[in-house]
Amino acid sequence: MSDLSKAAATAGMYKQYIACLNARTLNKLDQFVTPDVVHNGRALGLDGYRAMLEENFRDIPDLYFNADLVLANENHVASRLRFDCTPVKNFLGVAVNGRRILFYEHAFYALSEGKVGQVFSVIDKTAVEAQARP
Repeated sequence: MSDLSKAAATAGMYKQYIACLNARTLNKLDQFVTPDVVHNGRALGLDGYRAMLEENFRDIPDLYFNADLVLANENHVASRLRFDCTPVKNFLGVAVNGRRILFYEHAFYALSEGKVGQVFSVIDKTAVEAQARP
């Protein structure tokens, strides 16, 4: 398989992963995430990762992952995720209190055997803070 084909396969897996999140079929996360997944240096494991996502969905009922830029190779994915949503209370320590906000997350994924093994993500908190001001 060529490097281009491997990158396309990785990008396809990532697209399915995002679709899984948006469908909220978190019982299928094991198809895309390793059992020992690490998020921003924290060893969450699959159950902890699922719990983190469930909490995100509770805190932001209209959460939808829009991957508007995806770069992939055989072992890595880099993605710019666009969120246009309405957190119900605080978000990242910012009192948004039901205000609709638009922000981006930059996420980098290291794959292990074709699944997400590590996630490194940075959310544009400055944009969130700017929109929370009256």
